[in-house]
Amino acid sequence: MSQILIVEDEPSMILGLQDNLEFEGYEVETIEDGKQGLEKILAGNYSLVLLDVMLPSMSGFDICRQVRNSQKDTPIILLTAKGEEIDKVLGLELGADDYITKPFSIRELLARIKAVLRRGNNPGHTDESKIQIGRLSLDFQSYTADEGGKSVKMSYREFEVLKYLWEHKNETVSRYDLLDNIWGYEDEQPTTRTIDNFIVKLRNKIEANSNDPRIILTVHGIGYKMLIQQ
Repeated sequence: MSQILIVEDEPSMILGLQDNLEFEGYEVETIEDGKQGLEKILAGNYSLVLLDVMLPSMSGFDICRQVRNSQKDTPIILLTAKGEEIDKVLGLELGADDYITKPFSIRELLARIKAVLRRGNNPGHTDESKIQIGRLSLDFQSYTADEGGKSVKMSYREFEVLKYLWEHKNETVSRYDLLDNIWGYEDEQPTTRTIDNFIVKLRNKIEANSNDPRIILTVHGIGYKMLIQQ
């Protein structure tokens, strides 16, 4: 049974996460203090840690840094209410395996947990953060892309849209799924037209012929599908 440690100081969040994770069959421990959380991570052998960024006594960023400096490779998913790109990128650079921005859906969190645990259970498997999609070679951990060794500039949102489609490859993804899971509940909610514009940009970068897409297909009236041959 996978053991998950939740390092979070908001009681309602702790209760909600613990109930849902235990319902899914995970063994769960919780701690509300940053320094105590670090001690538990270093002393324990958890399958995964859900780590809040804003914590009493020590931030999630500092905890993540110290865990990785200790050479401990326990998978870490950051839970953050911060929406700025720099905070998310910083978390990944410090060694987090993934992050999710509050408020989030439990369904999305569970999907991310399962993806991270799959990678941890298959150490010989190629890291799915380093993949080839069409013309681009992408690293979703460092948020870098290149084509034939030449760096390709991509925005953070472009990476996120592409990553979400990759995680749901060969499935139809609605525009509203993309809006909810990438933009979340921001004050200035974008429209579905925003998604269409991002898809155009991505096709220009990954498709051999953006006017005849073979990778990101349009599912009329619904959204898009990333077609990847198994």
